[in-house]
Amino acid sequence: MEILWFLIAMGMVAAVVGPFVRRRRGGIRLVEPGAPDAADPDSYEFVRQEELDIRLPGPDQDLLDVLDVVQRTQDWRAAAQLLAGTPKEGEVRWQRVQAFAGAAALELQEKPGVGGAWLRAWRSESSKDAGGAQVHAEFLVQQAWRSSAAGTDDFRIILEEARSVCGDAALLAPGDPVPYIIELAVARGLAYPHERFDQLWAKVIDRAPDHMGAHIAALHYWCEKWHGSREDADRFATASAARAPQGSLLAALPLFAVYEHLPEIALVRDFYRSAVVSKAMEGAMFAVHAARPDDPMLAHVRHLLIVFLVRAERWSEAMNQFVRVDGHVGAMPWTHSEDPAGMYTLYRALAVAGYEANGGSPATLPR
Repeated sequence: MEILWFLIAMGMVAAVVGPFVRRRRGGIRLVEPGAPDAADPDSYEFVRQEELDIRLPGPDQDLLDVLDVVQRTQDWRAAAQLLAGTPKEGEVRWQRVQAFAGAAALELQEKPGVGGAWLRAWRSESSKDAGGAQVHAEFLVQQAWRSSAAGTDDFRIILEEARSVCGDAALLAPGDPVPYIIELAVARGLAYPHERFDQLWAKVIDRAPDHMGAHIAALHYWCEKWHGSREDADRFATASAARAPQGSLLAALPLFAVYEHLPEIALVRDFYRSAVVSKAMEGAMFAVHAARPDDPMLAHVRHLLIVFLVRAERWSEAMNQFVRVDGHVGAMPWTHSEDPAGMYTLYRALAVAGYEANGGSPATLPR
């Protein structure tokens, strides 16, 4: 137990002093803040930590503009209009539903009993609006996971209500996969039996067979910490990647499976350069290069790749991902931290230091 606490303490120290690193060919060592030879992320025109957007994984200006209007005026109509004009088959609608629900949940957290009034008005004034029902269902899911411990009575009650609202949302938009994708999180929290989960999953893939966000949500169910195993998760991810069409980011799903089963302490030397991890990373790199530049899930994959590339000390490749996502950090793995922007900035500083320690500079980094 003492060694575990020692390792935790060392990790905390590294998190504090990690950004202050010295360039040195063949390695990196810590130096004092402001040292003349300290690697400086500002030289790469990266966004400052306090200005990073923790709401989204990548840019969606239409969504941000509407969120600003809704939260400033507390009028839900702009959100309803945006969702009504967002195609139901793609990833963007799912991401926007999540964003609206998250905004309402955060408002309620900051102003208990008052925040998120626009969502309540949306549901009461336009109960037949499919977008409002989807945001309401996702809001309940997020509330359950934020405010209650898994398995408690409160947790189950909220998720059972979310399941009911998912059913309402599905009836309002029969061909839309989003209500069923939301229910995937309900299924995980309420411990659906495998057979019942498979029936739900069939409804998702009947409507959106290549939906990356849905596959990530389903992968969580099959993980060892929930209702599957390491083997189940790997089997699901590998099968999904194998049948992915050309240009699909599903080829990156095995990397998400590896991430979900990372050991708390890597006991194997060069774990992040091991065959299993390297294979998953190469699949994700292939997916990133083959994907459409405007694929809304591309930023999600890039953010996860960054963690593995930095830990594997593949500095140049990590920097190439940083310059393509910098400015937004609303994605795994940063959102699993209490300080997403701080965690992202730490990895970014380490990547800069490693890149420069091996001869890189702002002038040699392609953009």
